[in-house]
Amino acid sequence: MVSLQPIKPIDDKTLEQFGFAWHTDNDQSKYIADELVIVSDAEAEAYYEAVNELYDMYATAAQHVIDNNLFFDLGIPFNLIEPIKKSWENDVHWHLYGRFDLAGGIGGAPIKLIEFNADTPTALFETAILQWALLKHNGMDEERQFNTVYEAISENFRRLITLFDDTEKFESLYEGWKILFSSISGNIEEEQTVRLLQQMAIDAGFETGFEPLGGVKFDEEGIYDSKDTPYEYWFKLFPWEDIAIEEPELSTMLTSIMENQRAIILNPAYTLLFQSKGMMKILCDLFPDSPYLLKTSYEPLQGIQQVEKRMFGREGANVRILDASGNTVEANDGPYGNFKPIYQEYVEFPKDTHGNSYQAGVFFAYEACGLGFRRGGKILGNMSKFVGHLLR
Repeated sequence: MVSLQPIKPIDDKTLEQFGFAWHTDNDQSKYIADELVIVSDAEAEAYYEAVNELYDMYATAAQHVIDNNLFFDLGIPFNLIEPIKKSWENDVHWHLYGRFDLAGGIGGAPIKLIEFNADTPTALFETAILQWALLKHNGMDEERQFNTVYEAISENFRRLITLFDDTEKFESLYEGWKILFSSISGNIEEEQTVRLLQQMAIDAGFETGFEPLGGVKFDEEGIYDSKDTPYEYWFKLFPWEDIAIEEPELSTMLTSIMENQRAIILNPAYTLLFQSKGMMKILCDLFPDSPYLLKTSYEPLQGIQQVEKRMFGREGANVRILDASGNTVEANDGPYGNFKPIYQEYVEFPKDTHGNSYQAGVFFAYEACGLGFRRGGKILGNMSKFVGHLLR
């Protein structure tokens, strides 16, 4: 059972003053819960250890996919295979951040991997900034969270230059390097998330710029903003699979830029391997005894309750819960029906006294660095709520 601590919510005007404008959902309900999930120090440590181990498993699985040419099994678009290989071969293509979604971890329930949002994860602003502000707003000790997301990603920006080395020894190396940040015009949530990442990069010592996706310029010599300023790095909050499918010419251009070593793209193309839910079947093949994995297959599982997902589905769209006979128990529609399905063993999420389900989200930036929760029904869709946490 999930234990909750009631809190005083932050008013909308204050939220908007520090950049959080998506506080109210379409049905006029508040997106941010006025409660915190109570998490013990031991539970937080277990989330930390699980995510670090899972990331190492994903890295092993990615090498297995590349070595055995399993891209089709994971639904990878053909025009991204070469960018994936090239970005994987060279450590300068650094994975900046991602978010693991997990069941369990509360009240003695075992931690189980639901999926890995490795390329363009949401809830960064909420996890890194908002839940810290909730503690401060309620007179609580801000240190009583598993939350070093801001510091960890800032440090990971420095590792773009130093890679695995101690970043404090090489502070002068960051001078002069430029990162261009981009998001889709008109989406305030995505823009503010990117602006937050931009501030992290500034704190890390980089020169930065911001340009909406439609204003970014490309040629084989590099990546530029609308004023023709070149940048060594480009962070785009735009999924790799959408680039491959909707912008095939851009995919070709980015491949040339990578081959010519004119710019580095964040997150790297290989994060699409991690993003594919088909990777969880590969993990089950390689790590059959892992306590963190749910049985996953490309074909329907026999005789057990399961969840059908799409390889690149997001926010609970195109998800079906099936009973042991294959009948649909619950389902969400969505735009991802053309992607290949995967079938994952069903597991109950922890629940509160009202029957709401809670999914843990743990951010990863070189190591596990921050915890937050989504609350909703059996399928956590885009109307689920964000719930902060308190260590006790």
